[in-house]
Amino acid sequence: MSRMTDLQKNLFGGTTSNARQFGMISTLVAIVVLFQIWTDGLTLTSGNLIAVVSQYSYILILAIGMLMVIVAGHIDLSVGSVAAFTGIVVAKAMQEYDLPWPLGIVLGLLVGAAIGAWQGFWVAYIGVPAFIVTLAGMLLFRGGNQYIGNADTVPVPEGFREIGAGFLPEVGPDTGYNNLTLLLGAVACAGVVWREWKARQTRREMQADAAPLWITGIRLAVMIGVIVFATLRFAGGRIGTSLPISGIILIALVLLYSHYTRNTVGGRHIYAVGGNARAAELSGVKLKRVNFLVMMNMSVLAALAGMIFVARSAASGPQDGLSWELDAIAAVFIGGAAVSGGLGTVSGSIVGGLVMALLNNGLQLEGVGSDMVQIIKGLVLLLAVAFDVYNKKQGRFSVIGALMRPFKRDDPAAPATPAAPAPGGGTDADADPGKAKVAG
Repeated sequence: MSRMTDLQKNLFGGTTSNARQFGMISTLVAIVVLFQIWTDGLTLTSGNLIAVVSQYSYILILAIGMLMVIVAGHIDLSVGSVAAFTGIVVAKAMQEYDLPWPLGIVLGLLVGAAIGAWQGFWVAYIGVPAFIVTLAGMLLFRGGNQYIGNADTVPVPEGFREIGAGFLPEVGPDTGYNNLTLLLGAVACAGVVWREWKARQTRREMQADAAPLWITGIRLAVMIGVIVFATLRFAGGRIGTSLPISGIILIALVLLYSHYTRNTVGGRHIYAVGGNARAAELSGVKLKRVNFLVMMNMSVLAALAGMIFVARSAASGPQDGLSWELDAIAAVFIGGAAVSGGLGTVSGSIVGGLVMALLNNGLQLEGVGSDMVQIIKGLVLLLAVAFDVYNKKQGRFSVIGALMRPFKRDDPAAPATPAAPAPGGGTDADADPGKAKVAG
């Protein structure tokens, strides 16, 4: 195996890294470089990076939940409406009933959980395809938003706005940077080194082959370099700004869900269900519970995203959440997820979301009209899916090949094979009646 093949295989995640993930990260880097040159250096300024995180954090939060939905073999078209409905409910509760804003956040999460339980029930226990359930939810909760808010804007209190428009405060000596952001960056660098060392230790204990040491060094240098660069940019913004609170929430969710999907039984069950639901169920995976929790989790994250957007906007309105589901789905697909094979990662979806966010931001900096922005974003999504279709032709997993899976008939049952004679006469099925049921 050549050094370039080794590098491509191991640089961004070991055996789970493939040509598509490598290309996805390369695409993000290319977009950043292109717009950095095109905008005369505006793209990577502190102010612009802070604005990108603040403006698009809610879409990236939605992408985390949408990844799990798509990996499990479903789709959720209601997330924008759920976010808008939650936002108006929380805003009304705080305005008309003087609900303290911390309790308003709790109320919003409970509303999201209730909506998710409602949709999860129809998908998991009644068997209605998620496409239909969430399409109905999109209409239902969009109408609910306009009914409760009377199609008007409802302001939210100052304290609540911090989750969407707040930044890490200034503490400690005057270093010219935000000290808390610098501390967070140092912790992130230490965490990356510790995680890499722990992974190599684990592979040695399992007597498995670890990535060559030179690749580990390159990977650490790349990741630490990116963290240091981002830390200095976010810490060096104008006075009063730094890493947004919404960005901290996003980072915490990325770490939490990355651990859950990669290292827990529940997370692996989601991938098993998306890969082959029947085989997973026969292996002991509780299919209904997995589908229910995936849909419920999506609505909780949609509620959180809606509250962050309302907090940043300082008010809830009837146009909140429009087309959010499309941006979240695009981020997940561009990030490498595939419905049919149970493929996709949280980090990949975040990279996909950043591709869309920086593309949108760069075009806006250049004064490109909203019509052309939509056209270009549509072409980017089309190219990402076209690449998946190419993979399908090469015998790999495909998104398109499974989009209509819930609507297809089950494959006809294979002809029954005569049971082998059992000792003493009869058949194996007679000797063990359970075998006949499993075979059917």
